[in-house]
Amino acid sequence: MLKVRLTREEDLCRLEEIFSYARKQMTLHGNPSQWKNDRPSMELVKKDIINGNSYVVEDEDGQVVGTFTWIPGIEPTYLDIDGKWLDDAPYGTIHRIAASGKRKGIFDEALRFAESFGIDVRIDTHKDNAAMLYLIEKHGFQRCGIIIVDDGTKRIAFQKKI
Repeated sequence: MLKVRLTREEDLCRLEEIFSYARKQMTLHGNPSQWKNDRPSMELVKKDIINGNSYVVEDEDGQVVGTFTWIPGIEPTYLDIDGKWLDDAPYGTIHRIAASGKRKGIFDEALRFAESFGIDVRIDTHKDNAAMLYLIEKHGFQRCGIIIVDDGTKRIAFQKKI
């Protein structure tokens, strides 16, 4: 059984390993540019930890097998969308989700956690991230449009009504 908990500073080395693995997997599967230049940066991850928004997913043995960021409230990047959100209902955003490759179900667990807040869930991904696009659509998210992230690149934005 998987368990979600807040990320601790001592998890940073493990998160670096997970993000490195995720970048390699993205490149192998036709998505070399989403997390180029060692994105997400460890400075950003540390900020997520300080803000109480970074989470890890542990397996039954307490091993960290995944990570994600959950930010309830307005996501500034989502204020300008080429398209239209489903509505203006309260929401939270899942960002920086990655798995170690050792366990399946990291996305499922992150989504279950986000849904427990009782607000809509928004997420975005690169057009070439086939694995994430599959998971997002499988779980009932609706495509809403295109947003521009902080490095100036486009992402497909989705929303799921709760």
